[in-house]
This record gives sequence, C-alpha cells and structure tokens, in this order.
Amino acid sequence: MLLPEIGWNVLGSLWIFGQNVECEHEHYSITVVETLVLFDWILIGLSIFGLALVFDPIGSLEKKQLESLVEHSKHSRLWLRRFKFLWWMRKDEKASETFQHAAGLLSSLFRGTDVVPSDVMAGCILLRVQQKRETHELRRLNLIPRLKYTSDSTAIFSNTPNWMSLEDAHHFMQLSIAVYGWLFVLYQNICTGCFRLIRGVTCCACFRRKPNVILDDNCCFCYLSGVKYLSKLPEEDILFASFKNHLCEIPFCVIADHKTASIVVVIRGSLSLRDIITDIAAASDSFECPGIPPGSTAHKGMIIGVKILLKQLKHHKVLERAFATYPDYNLTLTGHSLGAGLAVLLGLLIRPRYPDLRVYAFSTPAGLLSRDAARVTEEFVLTVGLGDDLVMRMSVESTENLRTSLVTILRACRLPKYRVILHGFGYALFGVPERDLTKTWANYNIVSTIPGHSPLLVGSDIIRDENNKILERDITKRRYSKEKLFTAGRILHITRCKLEKTEGKSKKELAKERKYEMRWARAEEFTKMSVMPRMLLDHLPENIERALATLKEQQKDIPYFFDP
Repeated sequence: MLLPEIGWNVLGSLWIFGQNVECEHEHYSITVVETLVLFDWILIGLSIFGLALVFDPIGSLEKKQLESLVEHSKHSRLWLRRFKFLWWMRKDEKASETFQHAAGLLSSLFRGTDVVPSDVMAGCILLRVQQKRETHELRRLNLIPRLKYTSDSTAIFSNTPNWMSLEDAHHFMQLSIAVYGWLFVLYQNICTGCFRLIRGVTCCACFRRKPNVILDDNCCFCYLSGVKYLSKLPEEDILFASFKNHLCEIPFCVIADHKTASIVVVIRGSLSLRDIITDIAAASDSFECPGIPPGSTAHKGMIIGVKILLKQLKHHKVLERAFATYPDYNLTLTGHSLGAGLAVLLGLLIRPRYPDLRVYAFSTPAGLLSRDAARVTEEFVLTVGLGDDLVMRMSVESTENLRTSLVTILRACRLPKYRVILHGFGYALFGVPERDLTKTWANYNIVSTIPGHSPLLVGSDIIRDENNKILERDITKRRYSKEKLFTAGRILHITRCKLEKTEGKSKKELAKERKYEMRWARAEEFTKMSVMPRMLLDHLPENIERALATLKEQQKDIPYFFDP
C-alpha cells in the first residue's frame, strides 16, 4: 500500500501547493490540508527509512545453513550496510572497525531466528511469568538461599578501605550525573530547564578567552552550563572538558574536587546513537597492561574508547597540569554505565603511574573484563548497582542465552500473540495474578531442566519435535564470543525493602517511605539476564542517586553503640 500512498500524496501536493485548484475564503482549511500533506510526507519518509532498516534481502535460510560461514558473512555485510545507511554522523578512523564488530554480533544474534519486535515483547512477557512461577516454586521448596542485606553502613564498610564509604559513593554519583550536561537538566526539569541553564551560559564564548580547555561545546557553552548546574561547581574548578561524541569517543570532564581533595575524571554514560554502537561492539579482545594477568580480555568497543580518551589526556597534558596546581590531591575516576566501564579500563592503564588512584563505578556493564582481570580491580574499584539493573547483567553470553530462551518459549506458545501481549498489559498494570501462577501452571513441573516449560505453553511432547530440536541446537551452539566477561570491582548491590501494605496511603506516600538495603555481591551473580519490571528503571542514574541518598538518611535512624 506504500506505492499508492506515495502517488496519492504526490497528486495532493500538486493540487494544494500548485495553481490548478483555486479556493476563495478558505484560508483555514487550506492551511490544515497543507499541514496534513507535509506530515504525510514525513510519515512516508519514516516508513521507507524503517523498511530499509528491517527488510532482509537474504530471505529465510534453511536450518542446515545457519552455521555456514558464508551465510554469516552475508548477514554481517547486511548489518554493516544498515549501519552505514544510518551513519549521518562524522566518521573517524575507528568507525569501520567498530561497525564490523557490532554487525558481527547482531548477525550472530538474529540470523535465522525470524522474530519481529512484537515477538520479542510477547517472549519477554512469557519469560517473566515463567521466571516468577519458578521463583515461587523454589521458595516453596526452600531452595532459594537467603541473602543477608543490611541498612547499616558501618557493618558493610567495616573491612574495607577508608575511601569506600556511602558518603563518597553518593558524592561521586552526583558528579557522574553532572557530566550528562544540559540534556539531563532538561530531562529533570522539562518546563523550567532552559531558565536553570541560562545563569551558567556564556554568550559568544567562542570569541572570548577561555580560562580552561573546553572542547566541542557550542558557542554559548550550554553543555558546560549543565555540568556547572548539576555539579554546583564554579567554572574554574572544571579544569578540562571534552564534549566530543564520535564513535568510541565519549565526553568527559576533569574536575578539581575540593570536598574530597581529588582530581576527578568523570566519564559520561551512553546518551547517543554513537554510544549505543560502542556498547554493541561487545566482543572480547586482548587487553594487556601492567598489573593484570597475561592473556586478559575486555570489551572491544570500550578498549577503543579508553585508548582515545587516554590519548586526549596525554595530548593536552591534563593530569600533569592538574597535579602541578594541586600536588597534594589524589586521583579519582568515576562514571555511570558506559562511563563506568571506561573508568575501570582507564584505571588499569594508568594505575602504574598513579598507584593510589580509586574508581567509583555505577552500573558497570557485565561484559567488561575476563574474570582474573576483574579480580585485580577489586583492590581499587567500588562498583554500585541497584536492584534488577539490566546493564549490570548484560553481556554477549547473557544476551545469547536470553535469545535462546526467548525463541524456544515463543515456538512452544499455544496462544496467539495478541492474547499474550494483552495479558502483558494487564500484568504491567496490576501484576501477575496468583491464578496465572497456580491454575495455569498446575500441569507443569516448573522446577526442571526441560526448556520451554511455561504458562500458556504446550507440553513437552510438542516442544521436542524435530524442527524445534534443529532450531534449538543451532541457536544454542551459535556463540559470537567464546570468552566470558564479567563486571569489575568490589560490588555493592542495593535493593529495595518490601513495604507492608497500609490502608489509606497513596503510592507517593509509600514511595517516600521506601527503604533500601545493601550487601557485597560477587561478579558471578550478574551473569544471567532476567526479565524484571524495573530492569530499565534501576539503571537510570537518578534512581541510583536517590537510593544512595536514602541509605545515607537511614543511617541517622540506626542506633550507634559505643564500646569503651
């Protein structure tokens, strides 16, 4: 229907914008029709753009061809063309290499699966119900270990270095938010954000002498204004700022933090399409530096990014000048999400020169370092994660495992897709009711290793037909990266306390009473990706900052015992 639509819109454009049809005293109607025609052209353009992205010229493949290197290269070239079609951004010397890694991963994940976005939505709903039922069954059988969480920071940080503290973590989380700049100010203050930024804007700054090096900001220094507003720091304390955002080149700031007597390198997290492509280039690659075991590997895109960042620091001699001004200060690296991963890798690279440096990483990606290298980082890295954070559990391996579970559960589903999605909307609004976890599941042994068991699913006799065997075998064996990567540092995991239902209290009042607990976790606990309601919300930096601030307030209510 797209071709007739284009023809009809061409005819309408000639009529309304040409001189063939004359209408008198119909100015309002003509304006409305002109607007509708323009928006229709925009809609057609977006449709063609989307079609070019999702159309697969290779077509369906026979299952026996799924492991063919020839077919894999065809799919990789297809994804590469899609990236280049999207690439209206400036290219650099690393663009082609990063695109190839991202294309290879996406080809390995999606070729032969034949799923569309609505399939992914339905599969996530089924996986969520399955996982919740499994959790209920395991709790009933007392097979889930009880993890010891506490709100007492004294107990948590009793055996840690002095720099690992709740107050410092909250302080550096605020700095990690500040580097997001003016976009975060507008995000938090939709109506008043512009007025909050005006006070820090420097008019015609490109014609004025700059006190410090500021790269790739606009003529009014809007990005810098956002950093100053969020961090509440004067401009002279921002020693260096690079807001360049090319492929694998992430914005960062160098700050003189007088509160903690530190020179702080704050690296921004993912905020643009370039950053997302950097995240997707997640294959493991060799990462060698003094102090870590030989043969260590790390996230490919972040390795490229940290080398570019280190090159900028050396070129402008940022750290040398900072320590010349503040010789008694320590070096601290911090960042959120992608910025946390880059901060960890940068810390490993420059630690021989700055042995006392420390890293505060928030929501560090799971697929960052090989296990032995990750153990080394526990000496100088504090990683903070909240609840069901998706990124802290996202690696190539966990994504491939989730893809396999999703495809298997979709092929076993006996209900039409629209009914599954309608169920999902109900679950999102009211939660998964008990009847769906008991009656619907009554005939299935949930605590088992048989794949595909789920509510709304058929029995195992149909699951294990020949086609499903071939599909499951092909997808399960298809691994893009053979090296398993983990998150870094000593991991402080924060979770919400369950609130008791109280009559007469609104959701806002209950949210204000929300309490948090924490414990030390191991990197192996973040290797599986689960479908949870708050897995995206728990990754947002403002929610992590709120959790840390609440934990600080809770310390006032904890009794202090003095032992003479």
